[in-house]
Amino acid sequence: MAITTVALLLTCQSMAQDNSGIAPTSSAAPAAATSANGAGDAAPATRSGIPMDPLGIADAMGRPFTLAFIIASVIGVWSVVERLVILRRRRVIPRAFVERFLMHLRAGRMDKNEAIAICHQNQSPMAEVFMHGVRKWGRPSVEVEQAVLDGGERQVSQLKKGLRVLNGVSTLSPLIGLLGTVVGMIQSFNDIATAGAMGQTQTLANGIALALLTTAVGLLIAIPAMAAYLYLAGRIDSIVMEMDRLGQELVHLVSAEALRERAVAVTPRVKTAEAATAPATTPVPRPQKPVAEK
Repeated sequence: MAITTVALLLTCQSMAQDNSGIAPTSSAAPAAATSANGAGDAAPATRSGIPMDPLGIADAMGRPFTLAFIIASVIGVWSVVERLVILRRRRVIPRAFVERFLMHLRAGRMDKNEAIAICHQNQSPMAEVFMHGVRKWGRPSVEVEQAVLDGGERQVSQLKKGLRVLNGVSTLSPLIGLLGTVVGMIQSFNDIATAGAMGQTQTLANGIALALLTTAVGLLIAIPAMAAYLYLAGRIDSIVMEMDRLGQELVHLVSAEALRERAVAVTPRVKTAEAATAPATTPVPRPQKPVAEK
């Protein structure tokens, strides 16, 4: 896709030459050369066929299809680069923040307000998911889990936002090429009908070149775009699975059931520690009452 973009961008030079009055050279037309002594000997005609150089391809396809493919290529390259930057794992799930956050929750060194402030300060997609769960601190696990799922769906929609554009490029580029194929075949049959050019292949070369080149260029754009789309979709699925695992771990730390179990587990340890640190006392014998003599 990037190679196609570079090749098609070279058409700007051809357009500039057309505006300055320089006629482009056609590979299908015979070239005539005049010798220096004025004899006027004709040079051998150039071989006609489908052009393979970027300028010839752009000239054969025409400006409408060339501009359409340039726009599709630029949008596709921009979408891939933008998603590669956005979907970096250390940006979506910062490992240092996640480990420190969960460690403080396990140790009980963080309350609800502190957790919300830390998540708001980090502002990563994983922090946003944690914030939705922390706001349900002390609620039943069902409510906390539902809050985490809602936050995760919002972040997943943000992660997949650029993939729609890339999917559109991979879908529309072959259709534009198919349209060029139909237009080229119509042009060829029109030449046959109007000029009787059944035996003149050179007359039909323009329509055939348009039909084949638009299809080829459309596929050259669509195939890399589809490959990039599948790769980025797989990366998003991997990130979503990791976010879901961390969200479930948060549920087991801040839900009412988890807080209750932690409190029950801490109480026996506190009593045991108090009993171990209590000073040992020797029982004092109680004085016995004297027995009265009869």
